[in-house]
Order: sequence, then structure tokens, then C-alpha cells
Amino acid sequence: MEARGTESAFVAATGINHVSIAARDLDESSRFYEEVFGMERIPSPDFADAVRWLRVGNVQLHLLLDRDAPPRRTHFGLTIDDFEAAYAAVRARADDTFGWDLVELPSGQVQLYFRDPAGNLIELNWPDVTTLDRSKYPELTRLSDELPQSAEALTSRLYLDPADLPATAAS
Repeated sequence: MEARGTESAFVAATGINHVSIAARDLDESSRFYEEVFGMERIPSPDFADAVRWLRVGNVQLHLLLDRDAPPRRTHFGLTIDDFEAAYAAVRARADDTFGWDLVELPSGQVQLYFRDPAGNLIELNWPDVTTLDRSKYPELTRLSDELPQSAEALTSRLYLDPADLPATAAS
């Protein structure tokens, strides 16, 4: 197939519509996301392979029946509205064999990593460590204490300010 010209077409992505992850058991995985995060089951088309769709805000999480192990580091991040409640709910269901990591970024934002019942890596995001009582989270580590950070890394932010978008992306 030949290229049609030397200029490349620009198509602007306007948002994330959905994320798809593996589920060894659709009922178990669906129940986990509904009970822990209040996601809502929504209708999905009938495909050749079983799927389950869940609503999370204006985005969807698609659970795909798949008995293979998920990739080790591939994950998705969820912003949560109550860190303490999310921590307790996940901690009650998480198993250390699946992994558990609570990290403070140099920017003061917090990431909680854990695995769901199918072994998918999930990241919960919290915008400001100063709003948390550190004594409740003894495993909370500062990334900068574990790994030296470059000058550029020290300027990174998990939450982007729309005002910082380049003019072409904002329009």
C-alpha cells in the first residue's frame, strides 16, 4: 500500500472512551469493581467472546473473559474521591501475593498499586499527600527516597492543568 502524500494527517484524540482488561471470571471481576469503586454495570453488545461493560464516570471499563495472565506492568489509573475509604476497601480484598505498593511522587501526589482478582495491575491516584494522615499508611514511601530523581522528574505532575495545554491542543 502506498502512502498518499508526504503530509501526515493529524487526528486529535479528545479523550479516553474505555479501557479493556482481562477477567478470569466476569462475575468475580465485575463484583469487585462494583463493590469497591461503585462502578455501574451497563449493557454491552454480544460478541463472540464474553465481555462485561462498567461505567466509571464518563469512561467505561470493559472486562474481557481471558484466562491468560495479564501483563506484569500494564495498568490503568483511577482518580478516587476518598483515599481512606478506597485504601480500606482495597486492603480488605487485596492479597500481598498480588502486590501492594503505596508511593508518594515528588509532586506530593499519591499512587496506590494493587492487583484485582484477575491479576490486573490497578493504580489509585490521590492528588495531595498533605491531606492524608501518614500514620494510617505505614507502607507509604517517597519515590525520591527510593530512587534519585532528575531535575525534569522533579517537575512531573500526575494531574495536568488544562491551562498548561499547548494552544493547538486546547482548541
